[in-house]
Amino acid sequence: MAAHAPKPTNRRVGLLVLALVALFGVVVVWPYTPFGQTETPMIAQAEIPADTPVAALTLADGEVLIALRPDLAPNHVARITELANSGFYDGIVFHRVIPGFMAQTGDPTGTGTGGSDLPNLEAEFSNANFTRGTVGMARSANPNSANSQFFIVTADSPHLNGQYTLFGNVISGMELVDNIKQGDQRANGVVDDPDAMISLRVATPK
Repeated sequence: MAAHAPKPTNRRVGLLVLALVALFGVVVVWPYTPFGQTETPMIAQAEIPADTPVAALTLADGEVLIALRPDLAPNHVARITELANSGFYDGIVFHRVIPGFMAQTGDPTGTGTGGSDLPNLEAEFSNANFTRGTVGMARSANPNSANSQFFIVTADSPHLNGQYTLFGNVISGMELVDNIKQGDQRANGVVDDPDAMISLRVATPK
């Protein structure tokens, strides 16, 4: 189903969002009208190769499993794996969560402007589509500025295709992502007293 045409109020909100984006160092662009989109089923377990690394994202309510995609973004998968298995992500909050769009995390400062001490990554854009349950790397206006922050898409977001590096697909626990505390759309999704990851670990195939 196509998204409904923007209403005047949505246009004003969109303009406000664009102004607020300048306040954040690492962001994901939010469409004016992310609602009313058809939810695409998550990638089937049978479609995941047996040798695919799987990340276990533990939340207070349970575990989200993410099939990583080294076939699409090998350097980003290697970065996520290195940081996750070092304990870097433990306790980091979901600082920006926009209803009907995505949940963003991975900043140890919780402000949206921080990252790891490792160098930024060059983009690994692909033809894969950002549908519900896909996972991508957040970045600033510079395409080659991804570092540690990532986001989980909660509704189909075709405007992200070819603009952000997609490196994973949620294969179970998407309902837990939906339950992550959301922010105010008028504040670009910034969350007061945000939910946090308990841990993120990657099991690499043997």
